[in-house]
Amino acid sequence: MRYHVLAADYDGTLAKDGQVDQTTVDALARFRDSGRRLLLVTGRRLEPILDLFPDVSLFDRIVAENGALLFDPSSGEETLLGEPPPPEFAEALRRRGVDRLETGRCILSTWQPFETIALDVIREFAIDLQIIFNKDAVMLLPSGINKASGLAKALHQLGFSTER
Repeated sequence: MRYHVLAADYDGTLAKDGQVDQTTVDALARFRDSGRRLLLVTGRRLEPILDLFPDVSLFDRIVAENGALLFDPSSGEETLLGEPPPPEFAEALRRRGVDRLETGRCILSTWQPFETIALDVIREFAIDLQIIFNKDAVMLLPSGINKASGLAKALHQLGFSTER
């Protein structure tokens, strides 16, 4: 067996319009039953995934919040991979008119055109956050955190590496 782990994104890969077809769920189950490991890697916060997808137990780990949060579906254990911004940061964004703001354990996300306001508030707070764009989404994360870094941590937890 050449491949031991399958890492897949949620939106546009496993799911269409937020929903996963039963044929995809069945294929994931067959893959898992073959002795291989499954990882879900998503920019979404954890709660929407748990609400939308009842079959999260198929996955060995979920990398959520664009790499900032690891979740073990079998134990319910969560591991934060970065420091969240202070609560005052989200309040400052709202005061400046960012009315579409979601807060996760570590991530803050909004939509375009609020990236300019977000950058101004990052400067004002002098905190080490990066802005990542995903379609029209504007995600604010600790610097160095992304799906690839979260995937590497998940693989490490499972005893795998990104090397061959």
